[in-house]
Amino acid sequence: MLKKIRLTLAAVLLALITFYFLDFAEVLPQRFHVLAQIQFVPALLSLSIGILIALLVLTLLFGRVYCSVICPMGIYQDVVAWFAKRLGKKKKKYSYSPAKNILRWVVLVVTIVAFFGSAAWVVALLDPYSAFGRMATNVLKPVYMMGNNVLESIFSRFNNYTFYQVDASVLDWGSFGVAMATLLVVGYLAYRHGRTWCNTICPVGTVLGFLSRFSLFKVRLDRSKCNHCGLCATKCKAACIDSKESAIDYSRCVDCFNCLSVCKKDALVYAPYQKCPGTELNKVNASTVSDESVSDTSRRRFLTGVVTTAAASKVLAQVAEEPLALLSNQKAYKREHPITPPGSVGREHFQKRCTSCHLCVSKCPSHVLKPAFAEYGMEGIMQPTVYYEKGFCNFNCTVCGEVCPTGAILPLTKEEKRLTQMGHVVFIEENCIPHTEGTSCGACSEHCPTQAVKMVPYRDGLTIPQVDTTICVGCGGCEFICPVRPYRAIYVEGNPVHIEAKPFVEEKKEEIEIDGFGF
Repeated sequence: MLKKIRLTLAAVLLALITFYFLDFAEVLPQRFHVLAQIQFVPALLSLSIGILIALLVLTLLFGRVYCSVICPMGIYQDVVAWFAKRLGKKKKKYSYSPAKNILRWVVLVVTIVAFFGSAAWVVALLDPYSAFGRMATNVLKPVYMMGNNVLESIFSRFNNYTFYQVDASVLDWGSFGVAMATLLVVGYLAYRHGRTWCNTICPVGTVLGFLSRFSLFKVRLDRSKCNHCGLCATKCKAACIDSKESAIDYSRCVDCFNCLSVCKKDALVYAPYQKCPGTELNKVNASTVSDESVSDTSRRRFLTGVVTTAAASKVLAQVAEEPLALLSNQKAYKREHPITPPGSVGREHFQKRCTSCHLCVSKCPSHVLKPAFAEYGMEGIMQPTVYYEKGFCNFNCTVCGEVCPTGAILPLTKEEKRLTQMGHVVFIEENCIPHTEGTSCGACSEHCPTQAVKMVPYRDGLTIPQVDTTICVGCGGCEFICPVRPYRAIYVEGNPVHIEAKPFVEEKKEEIEIDGFGF
């Protein structure tokens, strides 16, 4: 019954979390972002004390149920392991292997040092929730949306318009490569060895594994009943049951409960120690304990090496200037500061807390958020940045702040959003159509919601844009609609720190009475 309950809860949570990332039609309401907020690393970064206490208490009471029920990456590994049992020619059997504790603690220390050393990309790579989010957004969602487009083409032939065409392109090939590599590596380890990723690489698994040693409820092994048949070990995906020594490594047990139902001697039971007569409190065998005891000298040497590595010089990629501007007699420009999402306060605040889970990228209704490659430098690779190639930031939209689980993007009210300047407009007269072609345009002014771009008299009866950066919020409406290519005549330059724009006063339009038809 315990196994069935776990499987049911895990399947429901995995389905909801995955679909929330894929749901472009907003079938699930926005309040489902709580599924991201209950993850360990997001709760830690956002300082959600209540959630952290709940997760720690849950672990101290019942063991690593977080890893087997709540964490989507853990459940993904279970799904792969389930297929491994049924696709292989031989029935999949696991076996006990000693814990690689030095590697586990090394990865944990690297993660902690990277976090305080502003190497957010290391935390992003190792956080299980964020890694799963990138897999869902960059790999699964394009496939899901292509499937939607196929259904739309089929249904529309029968005059059924339940589905509609959507953009199914890959957001960023760099993030796609990282997400695909994560999916394949973690999937391969799960296919061959079960929960190897959780018990050797994942820093969350290491922390919760340490706490689970002291949990009240555990899988207890009664030595008086155990006949050392090893059947339980063949079902243990965590490779933590040593049937020869009748010992269980509780730091690696993820409470999958697969071992309980296969023991023919009823030597395994999940219960508090004091309520399980005849059961001996098992400890990890001596060889594992000896591996786990890392000397203070070794730890000091390792920390010295990590700090030295973290202090190395940062690598910043430079994007080459496009030669097309020379061919079209346009003035080239390069955005000096990337645009961070509204509510992110500024680049420093955003990069320190963002784990690149890409939930905001997936849920942005305007499709203006995409993973960065070199815009933030090495320390901000894969973190979302604002681009206006496919749209502009809706003046009243606050979705990204509502769904962000780490506090990297703070929630804003609509009134606050309308006065948050994440960037300011820059106008280049040399690229503007009235200047280059001698014809009228004015598209940027028409699409500016704050009237930061106005048309003023130019020459030959034409008008040209004039900008007011004090009331501009950097929404990108002007940049998106500007028809000039490859270098636009108007664009948004990011603000390193967001500021408050001045409220704009909407101009009153004069009503003109026309006698007759007016022409």
